[in-house]
Amino acid sequence: MARYTGPKSKIARKFGEAIFGEDKVLAKKNYPPGQHGQNRRRKTSEYGMQLREKQKAKYTYGVLERQFRNLFERAARTKGITGEVLLQFLESRLDNVVYRLGIAPSRPAARQLVLHKHITVNGKVLNIPSYQVKPGEVVAVREKSKSLEVIADSLGGFNHSKYPWIEWNESIKGGIYLHLPQREDIPETIKEQLIVELYSK
Repeated sequence: MARYTGPKSKIARKFGEAIFGEDKVLAKKNYPPGQHGQNRRRKTSEYGMQLREKQKAKYTYGVLERQFRNLFERAARTKGITGEVLLQFLESRLDNVVYRLGIAPSRPAARQLVLHKHITVNGKVLNIPSYQVKPGEVVAVREKSKSLEVIADSLGGFNHSKYPWIEWNESIKGGIYLHLPQREDIPETIKEQLIVELYSK
């Protein structure tokens, strides 16, 4: 399945959450899309709930099905709680780190910045959004790109202290990835255990 490029408000209403950031439509229409959206629906099955969480995680982080499954299999082989390790891998993606640093206003925008070679890792330009940033690595805006309006607008007033696993450095317009985030620090409302149960069938 290709990356979703349709209406984001439709997906946000499907899950009842602003998974792409602020969603004004969701504030007005807090029910699923479609002609039966406001009607009471039948109870979702256990499998349906598990599938829903997986889909929500994929849409939130902008990951394709095969990429997501590969990350899960890697997480399952890694020491620790599989669901938490999976979220740590998703948080460590370069496009997500760029978003968390406030360099881009959304993950899709962060992905575009990475693809167009505006981002460096340890001083070297890297255009692979799925690159796994390792603790100790420095992610920053390329020198030639620091004057980009989209970056300046995104950084304006951004609170750099809200993610304790990243340390911002204003002089380089970037930050150091200190360590893998703890589950309680990740703000996403994903029930990762349901994803583990889905793949364990």
